[in-house]
Amino acid sequence: MNSWLSVVVVILLALAIRKKIKLVPTGIQNFFESIIELFLGLFDNVTGSREKSLKLTPFVMSFFFFILINNWLGILPGVGSIGYIAIEHGEKLFIPFFRGGTADLNTTLALATIGVVASHIFGVTMVGAWKHFNKFINIQAFLDIPKKFKKNPTIILVNPIKAFVGLIEIVGEAAKVASLSFRLFGNIFAGEVLLASMSAILAFAIPIPFMFLEIIVGLIQALIFAMLILIYLTINSAAEEH
Repeated sequence: MNSWLSVVVVILLALAIRKKIKLVPTGIQNFFESIIELFLGLFDNVTGSREKSLKLTPFVMSFFFFILINNWLGILPGVGSIGYIAIEHGEKLFIPFFRGGTADLNTTLALATIGVVASHIFGVTMVGAWKHFNKFINIQAFLDIPKKFKKNPTIILVNPIKAFVGLIEIVGEAAKVASLSFRLFGNIFAGEVLLASMSAILAFAIPIPFMFLEIIVGLIQALIFAMLILIYLTINSAAEEH
């Protein structure tokens, strides 16, 4: 429910900005344009090209805004604390009506999978299917051995190592999905547990500083996730010459 609510918020913001677009930006348009300019400058440091940054920004920023809104919705009063009691296997379970989307491993795993799979799609479209495929299963390395053996006999040892490194890269792709999903889930879920613990001690004053902390953590985690997706997209969309 919170994930769909985040989508609705993003759509409403997009429509609100679209209706009031002016040549000289004011108000909400000015605010979001300044954010986009800030991120484009940050993305240029990763991609090394404004042209590539402009291509990747819509995809990466979608992750950022979706995750950020999800993270912050989880802090709202009633999220995770208002629900109903269900009886399952003879035990009473509390089922909340709303729960932070990114505090659930299913959501973060889906986001991570989409990001990593998309990085390979971008790689295929930008460098070609053959070059991208050989980053992982390096058939070209074996094909080069008979062609270049006379000029460079060491190739018979070097190229099989290149092929083996490619297989390690396949393991690395699975590790990317795991690290992305568990990092985001772990930080947001830990924040939920922290706020619940502080509220149990005293529900009035004690949780307030921790809520501000979770606002900052939510922003940082959304930024980290988006930047890592950008790095994966940039790496896979670059041809390796050596």
